[in-house]
Formats: sequence, C-alpha cells, structure tokens
Amino acid sequence: MTIQNLRVNHGTETSSVTSAPLLDVGRGNLPLKEEIMEVVSDIIDTGWFIGGPHVKQLEDAVAEVSQTQFAIGCASGSDAILLALMAIGIEPGDEVICPSFTFFATASAIHRLGGKPVFVDIEPKSFNLDVHKIESLITEKTKAIIPVHLFGQCADMDPIMDIARKHDLRIIEDCAQSIGATDSDRAAGSMGAIGCFSFYPTKNLGGFGDGGMLTTNDPALADRLRLLANHGMQPRYYHVEVGINSRLDAIQAAVLNAKMQYLREYSEQRKQNATRYRKLMLESGLSSLVSIPSTLPRCGHVWNQFTIRIPNGRRDEVRQQLAEMNVGSEVYYPVPLHQQECFAYLRDETGPLPETERAAQEVLSLPIFPEITEQEQRYVVDCLAKALGASAVQLRMVG
Repeated sequence: MTIQNLRVNHGTETSSVTSAPLLDVGRGNLPLKEEIMEVVSDIIDTGWFIGGPHVKQLEDAVAEVSQTQFAIGCASGSDAILLALMAIGIEPGDEVICPSFTFFATASAIHRLGGKPVFVDIEPKSFNLDVHKIESLITEKTKAIIPVHLFGQCADMDPIMDIARKHDLRIIEDCAQSIGATDSDRAAGSMGAIGCFSFYPTKNLGGFGDGGMLTTNDPALADRLRLLANHGMQPRYYHVEVGINSRLDAIQAAVLNAKMQYLREYSEQRKQNATRYRKLMLESGLSSLVSIPSTLPRCGHVWNQFTIRIPNGRRDEVRQQLAEMNVGSEVYYPVPLHQQECFAYLRDETGPLPETERAAQEVLSLPIFPEITEQEQRYVVDCLAKALGASAVQLRMVG
C-alpha cells in the first residue's frame, strides 16, 4: 500500500474542503492498522515486551538509514540527548553550546547533568545555529556542541566539525526532527560522535507514544550507551556505574518497524507538499507578505515542519484567523530557551540573540504531513491569503 492509495481511500480529494488539520495521525496509521495489531498480538502472546527481535530490527533499520554502524534504542528523544551527554562524560561545570531556538529537551539534558547550556544564535533562513557565532562562545570549560537539525534540515555540519576538531570538542547531533535528512549526502546522525532521534507521534517516523534512538560509529560509545540506558548494569544485577532506565519497548519498536518501510515515501511526499506550498504561495503573491522556507543546496530536507515567517507583528493575529477557518497551525517556538524562566540564571551571561528572538515572534508552521491532500493545501494557502489581506485577483490564482 502506498500513500497515494491512502489519499484516494480517505476521501478528502474534493473541491469542498473546509478544514485542514495541522497533523492527522489517524490518517497516517489507518493503512497499517491490521499489520500493527497482528504484531502487537504476537508480542502479547510471547510476553517479550522489553528488547527482543522487534527492537533489534528497528535498531538495524535506523543504523542503515543513518549510515552508522550502531543504533541503540531508548525510551525517548529526550533520554537520547541525556544518554549521549552522559556517554561523552559531561560533568558539573562543563559547558555545551546549543541553539536557544529549539525544543526544551536539547538544553534540559545539559542542565540535568550539572552542565551549562551556552546558547548560540541562529541564522534566519534555515533556523539552525549560526556557525559563525560558535567560536566566540568557546571557553576552557566547553566540552561539546549540539547542532539541532531543525524542522527536517541539517545544520551546516562541515564548519561545525572543523571547529570541533580545532578545539577538541565532541558533537552530539539532535536529529529529533530529521530522520532521513542529509547534509552533502551524509545522513543526519552520522556526522557527530552520537546522533539522537525521537519517535514521538508527531515526528516523521512516529510511534504510538514515546521512543528514541541513538546512533554512532564508535563501538566503545555504543557499548557505553547500552550500559547507561540499562541502569549501568552488566551482567544482570551488577552495576559498574549509575545509569538510567531508558529502554525502548517492543510494542513501540513493532509499530515503528511497520512504518519504517515507508519512511522514504513519507519523506518524498513531504518534499512534494513543500514544493506545492511554495508554488501556490508564489502564484498567490504571498511571497511578498511572508517568508517562504526553502532547501539549502547541500541539504536533503525531510520537512518535519513547513515554517513560514510573518513579519510586522502579525503572526498571532493571522494564526487566530486561520484557526477560525479551521486551519491547523503551530508556533515552534514562542519562547526561546534563553528567555525561559528556568534558565533565568543564565540571562546575564547570554549575549543578544536577535535572530532567535525575531524568529520566535514570526514563525508559523503549516500542515505538511504526508497524507495531506492537494485540496487541503490549496485551502490552507487560500485561508492564509485571506488572513493576510491578499487581493481577490491573487485568491483566484490559488483556487
């Protein structure tokens, strides 16, 4: 079964579309329901709920997609970052450079180990960290850099790796939104010491709850990650160090295995949807009113989000109007990490992050899940044009 079959079977390919959800998880899961239910039933019968062949199958598949030798399952993407930092030896007082414009887990893992998040500004087009701002933040306490491959597009890894080599730093890739993405044909998760993935239901490869994965080409790191994710226990009931309980359960792995076979197709459909959005927005004249995202030449973008920028303080007003027209949208992220209350203690040390703060005021993510129909996308652009006050002539071009 293909995504195209699902799009026809779902019955939304009509000219009378009056809504577009930000995400329709049920629509994506429907064609795999019987296959998933069958394998879950087998797991119930065997009672093998933790680890086992389903987890091993997923680890092998993720390692292949990520062009790495090893993949290690864990309980969540947040745990993946925490385990990665534990594995490279982050200790109290160590500094780790990361963007402020990202999900909370990136910096919270640093804090939990007693480390200090050092926030770097982003560059405005990709929303990824600005490589030109990194070196000025490095001190004798800096131990690592966490580039976040935000919204499905890789950070500019070559200069980041050059800086890391120059200063003897480790790189932890936050790949939570970017499974299958590439930078100059290198897969996300293969370029740093460790890659960290999330299988939260909203991700490009989403499970039926939390789940995560770590990737590496270093056999010693792989062994250490497995040890730390299982209470530091080896053999059973013998603990060589204090780890955590972060294991990927077999049911989540089975669900993800069913979807993994379609990951390339999911990514391709997201790319097509992004291309269609850009075409419709250019035809409607919206390119003069919003900033439309694009793919950098070196990147294989997998479009976890299609994030436009609405300037002049109009973002929240436009979002409210879209909601009134039943168009789903989301703001990733309204409050940068350096402005969060829990990180107030870092504000005096954090320099100005103007691009981060501007992005937080302007970004709006539109529906781009693989199964969205062309009619739904046209409706999204039509409603966006109305909310922004585009002319009647422009609106006719969209329809």
